[in-house]
Amino acid sequence: MARRRSKRPTGGKPDTLQDQFLARMAEHETAEALNDKIISPFIAALETVCAERGYLLNIYGDSSNLVFSNEEDAEAIYQLIEHYFDAKDQD
Repeated sequence: MARRRSKRPTGGKPDTLQDQFLARMAEHETAEALNDKIISPFIAALETVCAERGYLLNIYGDSSNLVFSNEEDAEAIYQLIEHYFDAKDQD
């Protein structure tokens, strides 16, 4: 059996955060496990950081749209995104 080649460049660079996430995500074979062990803790950390900094965290979309805003802009951003999805649904 042939050994799979690493996609990571050689040169002794440490893993990037993306590499670490991909490796950890690959450990979980079900959507439930992925959600419980990776996604939910990550979102909880995002919410904590945003709250500490006074940001609002809004997650929208069919695939993903992540918006960080202050409280004053949150409603306008929400309305823009809702308008976009409404227009997309009508096409």
